[in-house]
Amino acid sequence: MPRPTRDDEFVTFVRINRTSLLKFAGLLTAGDHHRAEDLVQIALSKLYVAWPKLDRPETILAYTRRTVLNSHIDESRRPWWRRERSTPDLPEMPAHEGPDGITGLNDGRFGPIGQQVRAALAELPKQMRAVVVLRYWLDLSIDETARMLGCSQGTVKSQAAKGTAKLRLLLPAPSHAAGGQRIERTNP
Repeated sequence: MPRPTRDDEFVTFVRINRTSLLKFAGLLTAGDHHRAEDLVQIALSKLYVAWPKLDRPETILAYTRRTVLNSHIDESRRPWWRRERSTPDLPEMPAHEGPDGITGLNDGRFGPIGQQVRAALAELPKQMRAVVVLRYWLDLSIDETARMLGCSQGTVKSQAAKGTAKLRLLLPAPSHAAGGQRIERTNP
């Protein structure tokens, strides 16, 4: 059986991981689907160029997530005059993952309050939002998050604490557990 070509391997990787990358980018951009798609496209184009140099398949997804994150940070540093400008004309075909846009942000892990979560994430500064998304969406450790963002573990801890505290203020508290019992928050 012939060995898959570079392009076949890349296409397979994209098919498997594009949706999760779009969800990750969607959270970084606080639900801006178009910016999320741009970030993923930038990351995938950089990944394609680097594909022959990536010799450990288990690190490719982490490399791609890091590229999405770096692209997000670079975009925020770009002067306003270099950014794309909106036009009143709509594109001929909408660019989206499914019939309702990027699927999984309106439901799934966030439940029925997906829009409120995205709006609350948009209120956080970019660095704090990145920490919250990496820690609690991707379940990365403090050390992994610090390495990915290029900051200290203390910065990750403080940004995560401040970010979750602000999200608690912005989001409605869950009133019922799965069994129908009221959830009481207690301080140990």
